[in-house]
Amino acid sequence: MAFTMPSLMSRLFRPFSSQPMRFNPETAAQNYPEGSQKCTLAAGCFWGVEHMYRHTFANKGLIDARVGYIGGDSKNPSYRAVCSGRTGHAEALQIIFDPSQLSYKTLLEFFYKMHDPTTSNRQGPDTGSQYRSAIFYHDEEQEKIARDVTKQVQDKWWTKGKVVTEILPAGEWWDAEDYHQRYLDVNPGGYECPSHFLRKFPPLEG
Repeated sequence: MAFTMPSLMSRLFRPFSSQPMRFNPETAAQNYPEGSQKCTLAAGCFWGVEHMYRHTFANKGLIDARVGYIGGDSKNPSYRAVCSGRTGHAEALQIIFDPSQLSYKTLLEFFYKMHDPTTSNRQGPDTGSQYRSAIFYHDEEQEKIARDVTKQVQDKWWTKGKVVTEILPAGEWWDAEDYHQRYLDVNPGGYECPSHFLRKFPPLEG
């Protein structure tokens, strides 16, 4: 797989840090309510993705949301390594949600409204495989829903371009460094990808 380097604007606006990771959602799963589920998505710069999901679904079934890295082939990747494009990881968001209040389908529909799934390895000025569009499913039911929603999205929403979103089984998740978590809440003037905004699309079936 060929990887491209992150854009100049990306490097200028997004500082590197050697701060170690301190949180692993796998080991903290017991702190989540029984019956909660995961939704793992990649849609470009994870700062804006996390910010939009948290603010849209707060008190509506979203229990937690963490930014991190998934889809690569190295252990414990750092932000610097991921931004080099050499680890194969995507910047991603892992959501813990209550399916009795918030459906997986709703989360995916929001995903396809808030970013451009037709640009390969790119969102706005951010270029590189780490910015690819992807859904990482956690079971067969999630895969089925992801493929169905994606087909409808291609047919009804993003008709002028080919949806290039990857649909893959969720592999090993690595939590991003602490300073990335809730980044835009802590740094309200921080970098936001211009591709991250809600499009107005008609409702999907089902």
